[in-house]
Amino acid sequence: MSRALGDRVYRGEMTRRDFLWLLSAASASVVVPTISGCATHPVTGETVVVGLSEQQEIALDRQHAPHQFSKDYGAVQDDRLNSYVSGVAANLAARSHRPTMPYSYRALNANYVNAYTFPAGSIGVTRGILLQMDNEAQLAALMGHEIAHVNARHTAQRAGQGMIASLVVSGVAIAASTSDRTAGYAPLVNIAGQIGASALLASYSRENEREADSLGMAYMTRGGHSPQGMVGLTQILVQQSKEKPGLLDTMFASHPMSAERYASMQAEAAGKYASMASVPLNRERYMDNTAALRRLRPVVEDQQRGERAMASKKLDEADAAFASALRAAPSDYAGLCLMAKCKMAQKRYSEAHSYVMQARRAYPGEGQAMQLAGITNLTLKQHPAALQEFSNYERALPGDPNAAFFKGVAYEAMQDRGRAAQEYRRYLAAVPQGSQAKVAVSRLQSWGYLK
Repeated sequence: MSRALGDRVYRGEMTRRDFLWLLSAASASVVVPTISGCATHPVTGETVVVGLSEQQEIALDRQHAPHQFSKDYGAVQDDRLNSYVSGVAANLAARSHRPTMPYSYRALNANYVNAYTFPAGSIGVTRGILLQMDNEAQLAALMGHEIAHVNARHTAQRAGQGMIASLVVSGVAIAASTSDRTAGYAPLVNIAGQIGASALLASYSRENEREADSLGMAYMTRGGHSPQGMVGLTQILVQQSKEKPGLLDTMFASHPMSAERYASMQAEAAGKYASMASVPLNRERYMDNTAALRRLRPVVEDQQRGERAMASKKLDEADAAFASALRAAPSDYAGLCLMAKCKMAQKRYSEAHSYVMQARRAYPGEGQAMQLAGITNLTLKQHPAALQEFSNYERALPGDPNAAFFKGVAYEAMQDRGRAAQEYRRYLAAVPQGSQAKVAVSRLQSWGYLK
């Protein structure tokens, strides 16, 4: 990144490269040091090597889960749906091997097909995957699978094996976004929240996934759900891998949703859990509780189409898709944020800012729109307003060092080197490496604050 970034921001002459680089800064990672030790596997009782203590799992979860959920546009503004998802999952967690972990559950506004958990049980499921399922047993299978990763301490085990080096969060994606396939447009895609937990898929082995399938089926059946829910869930994903392979490419890179996993679940359902063959799938209850979401299916599909177009740099096509979605649901938070990002990518900053502010009103207190508002204010040379929005963002989602970096950019554009240097130092204390860290260091050096 050029050392003249601050000057260009100040003059309102940001290039497209500058803009995309600023967006990529919002998704920078922090290195998490790991330790190695031994612990008793909560499920098998065997001794396993772990890289995180239980308290570290909880701390990592509490620190980083809110940021990932915000990247996925926050929890859906549908109390009935969130209560339903939480109720189904809590019933399973209470019957798990680690029932006292601080579990929490939410449906997320993201459109891609995904579900993931943080190591202490902060679990998110996207509206994309909720729209793919059609009964409560499948939902129980999905939540059981995620709870199983927590119970088997898969994150801690993989950390102990040195598999986590520079990731600030941990999770498992049942499926991943098509947007992940397009590295060339990664900066914009990343801040759009499309990476979800997919960047973390490599931290789970095929053995981990098979164990989570089997353990998840145990939990869901203990909770009174039909084992056919797990069979149905794996069947959905295997079918999508054939019909829409882009949805699962990232997952397939390390541990495919294979026909073998589907066959294993069929065998377990027909054998170990044969006595539960007549347990109902509870389709009607699922449909009742997801009715409001299902009415948004055309909106979600338009947004998915727009996201695919954005990933392919087809901005006019993306714009049209997002506009179609907003005509049907003018106050949809994810749609407003996506349109704002599309307008920014087209360098139509005033229009982008308008959509961002609509998003702020649609979902007050949700962090992503605050961050985007800060960025659009930077592009419009509204530097005090940008600073206020980044401060709002820090209060809403404390712990993201990128807020300090953006504040540094804003203060630099205002020619306040003292405060800019303070923010750049604050950023470097958290993130000493990376492209934006190099910019911060170069600024401090050129101003005489570093030798």
